[in-house]
Amino acid sequence: MAGWIPTLRTRNSVLYAFGLASLLAGLAFMGVALVKPQPLLGVNAFYKPIKFFLSTTVFCWSMGWFTGLLPNRRSVRIYSWVVVSTLAFELIVIAGQATLGKISHFNISTPVDGALFSLMGIAITVLTGWTLYIDYLFFRTRPTAAAPGYWWGIRLGILLFVVFAFEGFLMATRLSHTVGAPDGGPGLPLLNWSTAHGDLRVAHFFGMHALQLLPLLGNYVARRPAQLVGLAVAYLLLVSWLLVQALGGLPAVRV
Repeated sequence: MAGWIPTLRTRNSVLYAFGLASLLAGLAFMGVALVKPQPLLGVNAFYKPIKFFLSTTVFCWSMGWFTGLLPNRRSVRIYSWVVVSTLAFELIVIAGQATLGKISHFNISTPVDGALFSLMGIAITVLTGWTLYIDYLFFRTRPTAAAPGYWWGIRLGILLFVVFAFEGFLMATRLSHTVGAPDGGPGLPLLNWSTAHGDLRVAHFFGMHALQLLPLLGNYVARRPAQLVGLAVAYLLLVSWLLVQALGGLPAVRV
């Protein structure tokens, strides 16, 4: 870890710094959650900002690491600031609404809440579109300093991330992530995925984390491109099955 952090900071100082700030904010909200257990939809309202701050750290540090391999530094700089501006806005809204005891996503109860939810959707659309462009640069760039399987892991990992990030629009159109019941029923600890009904967040989570999984597989397991592509297809089918299962109202884990 000691050698990984300086390398990440050298590859993309902007995403490194924002990821670190998100990590510290997530830790701070953990403390808030302990001293102020504010209930919202059956869980502590501060759990959501904690999860989003920590997931932002993972995303920023992953993309910061990957984009350090691209020769087009101008596009990488623009992308990095797009990430910071869009995710900072989303995190501020999520944290602010949690502090007020309100949900942030799917909240159209007042004009202000509805406007904030819509603006978050626009921000994430911009971010996801730019991430797809970064993936296009990876497909255009010939791998030089990385194993072919690893390079294909980055390419396909980003692609699956984009596909399942856009799954969020399915939840937005429904104004709900639970299928077969209102949001807020019994769920898994911390993750709060429904254990009684379908939950669209399961496929959303696993699909987006192909961003980390496929490059790791390409670096340590499937070093040849054909092997990595096969694993990526299998993973896509698995996550698609989770999505279909959720749409059918079935929980990924029934307790």
